Amino acid sequence: MHLFKEYMLVGGMPQAVVAFAENGRDFVAADIEKRDILNLYRDDIKKAAKRYNSKVSALFENIPAYLSTHEKKIVLSEIDPGATFDRYDDPLFWLDDSMICNLCYKCNDPHIGFALNKNDSAVKCYMGDTGLLVSLAFNENEIMDQQLYKLIMNDKLSLNEGMIYENAISQIIASKGKRLYFYTRYSEEKHRNDIEIDFLLSNESKMNFKVFPVEVKSSKNYSATSLDRFKELYEKRIDMSYIIHPKNLVADHQIIKMPPYMFSMVI
Repeated sequence: MHLFKEYMLVGGMPQAVVAFAENGRDFVAADIEKRDILNLYRDDIKKAAKRYNSKVSALFENIPAYLSTHEKKIVLSEIDPGATFDRYDDPLFWLDDSMICNLCYKCNDPHIGFALNKNDSAVKCYMGDTGLLVSLAFNENEIMDQQLYKLIMNDKLSLNEGMIYENAISQIIASKGKRLYFYTRYSEEKHRNDIEIDFLLSNESKMNFKVFPVEVKSSKNYSATSLDRFKELYEKRIDMSYIIHPKNLVADHQIIKMPPYMFSMVI
């Protein structure tokens, strides 16, 4: 877990990895390289997305803000009052196609062909590299202090640690060539979501379709209420459920709980 947290903070960009390794595992040296990469991304946005670069730029700069909220979804009204998602189709596609970001859409009904039940107006936007997310989320003074890294390495930064873990899992899923989907159900009675599943995977079979819900937990103490309700709702469609947590591997009644560094081995 110590090595995995180092990876989340440094990321996988070659320049950042080299700077980290050649300077005695120095997070600040890696951060300098990452900020150069982020500036190159900003230049690309200005040059390549000319027709809608202001929209792309606004989405890009607000990724940490969206991911630090409870639902983690893009809220257009925060950057463009009165905006609708049909006006942001091209900017979102550009960010996804450029591989700067990985888009994760809500699946209204987790059945055969998630894309057929995709909700285009409910989308999360993860960074393609988790190390870059950390540098985008915190200003240089916070990073340079090194205390920020110590807080994360010692599990003391509860406010943003969840988004970093979740972004890392989104990156693992995307690296396997899979599209990202999530699921929520709104309760009229409670006036809030009573089910929230971070990611949905499937066996992609048309004859014997099965869903694999994935929940990401950054804390060692957690509940699985949403997963239990999801299993009650779609019991016949579910094969195996996964809880990604910073603890040891446990197999428990069709639920596999595993540390995040193992997750790439099961999808």
